[in-house]
Amino acid sequence: EATYGVIGMTELFKIFNSMVTPKGDILIPGINDDVLPMTPEEEATYGVLDFDLDVYKGELGVTKLAHSTAANVLQHRWRYPSLSIHGIEGAFSDPGDKTVIPCDITGKFSIRLVPDMNPAKTMAQVRAHIQDVHNSTGSENEVTVTTTVSAASWLGDITDDNFRAGEYATMIVHGEQPNLTREGGSIPIVLTLQEATGTSLMLLPIGASDDAAHSQNEKLNRSNYRNGMKPDRKSG
Repeated sequence: EATYGVIGMTELFKIFNSMVTPKGDILIPGINDDVLPMTPEEEATYGVLDFDLDVYKGELGVTKLAHSTAANVLQHRWRYPSLSIHGIEGAFSDPGDKTVIPCDITGKFSIRLVPDMNPAKTMAQVRAHIQDVHNSTGSENEVTVTTTVSAASWLGDITDDNFRAGEYATMIVHGEQPNLTREGGSIPIVLTLQEATGTSLMLLPIGASDDAAHSQNEKLNRSNYRNGMKPDRKSG
């Protein structure tokens, strides 16, 4: 560590800023080339979803969103890739002042892949971009890129009989037409199961929008747990 002169933190910020805009647009060259194009049929599905922008803003505690329409908000949540910056390891983060500059830092980020992005190709694009940005600084510091986990995306076929049966069963149990949604999620086993069985799969959620998944106050309503088992019996 040093008190002045080491600019590793500045270089890391430059790399982060070069990867994504405040609106969430990924700037890494070529990363959007393989994203599955939206069809008119898919675009039409966003118009029938029960989604209120004002309610959503209230849940997030914000007054303005990066996108102005419900369809655009959902599309960027569900069907387009996203890059999230999660934190910096090795940097000072406790309360109070500190003038010491860390000599070794790790910036952590993730990219949600969507159909038809290839994990290996995406990682190569990320590595090349980071190295190019780092080289442009003329810095003598070293930069390494490490991948901890990667998996291809999965997209179900909503015209399949499984989905039709799931829709029907959900209507019987809950009395409402279900929304067919796409959502980013770390469930790589789904694609593995589909490839191993050679058949289609459907994810039937039993949670609520306020369950705060993966957070410290994550919950699951008992009523949703009990009702979540019923569609399986009804669809059979």
